[in-house]
Amino acid sequence: MKNRSSYLALLFFCMTLLFACSEVESPDRIAKAEFGKVVKTDQEMVAPTPPMGWNSFDAYDCRINEEEFKAHVDFMAENLLQYGWEYAVIDYIWWHPEPGNWETPRRHGHPNIRYNADGSPLHPEFTTMDEYGRLMPAINRFPSAAGGKGFKPIADYVHSKGLKFGLHMMRGIHRMAAHQETAILGTDFTAKDIAEPWDTCRWLNQMYGVDPTKEGAQAYYNSLFELYASWEVDYIKADDMMYQNYHKGEIEMIHKAIENCGRPMVLSLSCGEAPLSQAHHLSTHANMWRISGDFWDDWDKIEHNFDLINAWSPFIKENHWPDADMLPIGHISLQNRPHGPDRMSKFTIPEHYTLMTLWSIARSPLMMGGDLLSTPPEILAFLQNEEVLAVNQQSTDNRQVLKLAEEAYWVATDPDSGDRFIALFNLSDDSKSLTFEFEWEYMRSAYEVRDLWAKKDMGIFERNYSVELPPHGAGLYRLSAIQPN
Repeated sequence: MKNRSSYLALLFFCMTLLFACSEVESPDRIAKAEFGKVVKTDQEMVAPTPPMGWNSFDAYDCRINEEEFKAHVDFMAENLLQYGWEYAVIDYIWWHPEPGNWETPRRHGHPNIRYNADGSPLHPEFTTMDEYGRLMPAINRFPSAAGGKGFKPIADYVHSKGLKFGLHMMRGIHRMAAHQETAILGTDFTAKDIAEPWDTCRWLNQMYGVDPTKEGAQAYYNSLFELYASWEVDYIKADDMMYQNYHKGEIEMIHKAIENCGRPMVLSLSCGEAPLSQAHHLSTHANMWRISGDFWDDWDKIEHNFDLINAWSPFIKENHWPDADMLPIGHISLQNRPHGPDRMSKFTIPEHYTLMTLWSIARSPLMMGGDLLSTPPEILAFLQNEEVLAVNQQSTDNRQVLKLAEEAYWVATDPDSGDRFIALFNLSDDSKSLTFEFEWEYMRSAYEVRDLWAKKDMGIFERNYSVELPPHGAGLYRLSAIQPN
């Protein structure tokens, strides 16, 4: 009997260990079992809170250069880093030496290239690429990249300022690599072996898709992220992943390549709208993913995002964030690109409050899109309210309580104090009094109410809280219970 008991104990231990190991999704996760508990790796915890930063697209389209980018890094370090804005991101077509040279009959603003009858680029000089088909920075725009250094010098500069460096990439492999049959690093395969010439981005024709069923396909993406890791990239915005087609195979290859490269990186998937049917796949393979189409400074875009954000709210969780897109506020579309005329954002001041309140209480990643250097201080102040940003970074149980034709209400919870956050939105074209009924959330106490935007205590309230809001305006409040429920 004693031997049998020892045998059963040993068998139980082995089964426990086997179960713990089965929790590891792939060998690349390097998760370890300690007494049956899975220990998360750095990559799994690379985005414990919604990423916050600045992206060059809304202001510069694909034309930013090293001098302009470093000026934004300096500005962020001096004015925004203390509030949590830490990612500085270069958006697309950084390999093109003349991004203002548009050779396309298509709509204004999209840098397509002309190509020969066989699909090869008519002007290969517009593409900067290494011998393995990997795109490199155009050195006339990013002079520190000369000599094969790539973005490593710029990443070093960003890191020296206490910030993190982000980079845009397009799905697939450049069509020039396929037609030149460049080698895939560490293999006997070439770009032609893995490229799918029929699979081009519908709004940018430079790339061919990569066939995930082909030998050499994963090796190509591995080589790409080995390069990004050598540049010390912290954040990747991978584009053309979900709209109009959902590229499941390439999402998985990119996810695996990040795990293989040895450097944790935030993986942001673009563009949207992401299909809700792929929520599990997205939350397994990405840190953030675009749930909206390109978001610009029109009120109807905000109205639509209320519905999208509500639909995705069940999938808000640590390290995996539904992304409502960048903040097109301040000075945007410089030199009349990428979207409409050069302008200050068309959003009214009340609409700024609505935008920032909704993005914060829904815990969307926050990526400022406007030009920081020429945006007025009163607009930049929307990025510098630590009490509002704390809702975005620290709250839980974020969800819509009620939405009517002209008003909407959201709630969240402070996990440390148990305080409740409430957001009230006036969606109408007129000033309106809105009331949040505490009974909606079984909040049966007296509450001290603090206006987070005004940083002002409003008094003690029971049963409800009412506020007069301007057209398209919003309020965000912390409610601290005076008596226990």
